[in-house]
Amino acid sequence: MTFNPLKEKGMPLEKQLRNWHQIVGNPYKKQLVDCYTRTRQILMNGIEVEAWGFKHQFNRFMANLDFEDRANISRLGRIENQQQMTCNWLSPANQSVLETTLGYEQVAVDLTAWLAQNEPDKYVKETFDFGLLEDFDHLYRYAQFAYMTEGVEPNDIVKGQTDVIVGRPTQHHHNCNGLRLRKHYDKTTASPQTKINILTVLSGEQQTHNFYAEHGFMYGDHVLRETYAEIKDVEEEHVTMYESLIDPSETMFEKALLHEFTEVCNYYTCLEDEVDDDIKKYWEIFLEIELGHLQIIAEIFKKYEKRDPEEVIGSEIIIPCRFNSQKAYVQKILEKEVQKRLAPEGKYYNSMDDIPKDWASYPVQKRVAEISAPSENCISIAEIYHDRDIVEASESLKNKETDLLKKGLQKVAVADNTVCPDKLQKMIDNHEKRKQQKELKI
Repeated sequence: MTFNPLKEKGMPLEKQLRNWHQIVGNPYKKQLVDCYTRTRQILMNGIEVEAWGFKHQFNRFMANLDFEDRANISRLGRIENQQQMTCNWLSPANQSVLETTLGYEQVAVDLTAWLAQNEPDKYVKETFDFGLLEDFDHLYRYAQFAYMTEGVEPNDIVKGQTDVIVGRPTQHHHNCNGLRLRKHYDKTTASPQTKINILTVLSGEQQTHNFYAEHGFMYGDHVLRETYAEIKDVEEEHVTMYESLIDPSETMFEKALLHEFTEVCNYYTCLEDEVDDDIKKYWEIFLEIELGHLQIIAEIFKKYEKRDPEEVIGSEIIIPCRFNSQKAYVQKILEKEVQKRLAPEGKYYNSMDDIPKDWASYPVQKRVAEISAPSENCISIAEIYHDRDIVEASESLKNKETDLLKKGLQKVAVADNTVCPDKLQKMIDNHEKRKQQKELKI
């Protein structure tokens, strides 16, 4: 089904308030849930957090709103809050923080890869590709800890849909935040697809940052706590990077319209793709709710901007993401772009070998890793438990791991505890030797 969301009435606001039993539904069963049901749930939690927060900012800064319009924005915020609770609390109590974390990083990898392939703006696409490889490495780092501390195999969560292997090393993700600033799109020429793509990935990355901020302290292992702190800091950079792609000259009314449209588009896609009938019911209800929200915001937009909302969001539904395996695309970008680094002043990206000696990120990287890089420790600790790092990928990609690390590892601002390619290869070789010895004994 295709439709113009602006022509759909949706659920009237007066019918949207739900009771506690409806708000707090039954969580999915972590042993049985489809991995992409989990990713949809995680993403929509982030989308709702962004929508709720934006409405508070809207009312804080918009001085000339009529009282009833301000009241309606507040009423919508209440509903967004209820929807966020439902989405977030679909996670079961027996799903550990690390298991949920692997889900968050699967969202980041497969969402960003899908967006990159469906992004009409070449510059925005390259920014998605750049961020993709960093989330890819985060999944790898957390996977080591999940196995070592809880015995969780990566495929217990990602179900073989997303590869787990080293990407651009996390220690090299720390940059001068000024370098993270990208050139923004022009709101008058950018397509609705670009605008919705950016707001979708921004919401997801912001929620990932928030999750790590609120849960990273919950482990006693100090190295793991430091790793959450390190990757949380990278997520802050990702939020900076993605939000800088948005045209800052957009009015608050335009932004309000885009927020509601982003919710409509994402719930529409969730409803089309969901395989869990119980959870699909939520996506159906929430799509109707958000269509109602879009109608209210569209009327406010027309009242204050004296324009047609279609000038901003068009007349067709946008597909922000189809969650499915992106392994082939990720591998292509991994092999082609693992050495890329940020260029200044929002320009495109430099090869690692071309960055200047006075590159603004070097002092940042040297400072934060002057004792060690927590994300590097996970590989050394994995050696103790497993002889080598935990990798879930095709044999052809596994065989390229050392080369990928060599290609992505800088020569400057490298932490003292770094597992270098020769060390990693030695670990791999020793693992294979022990494996062969065990097979001979059997």
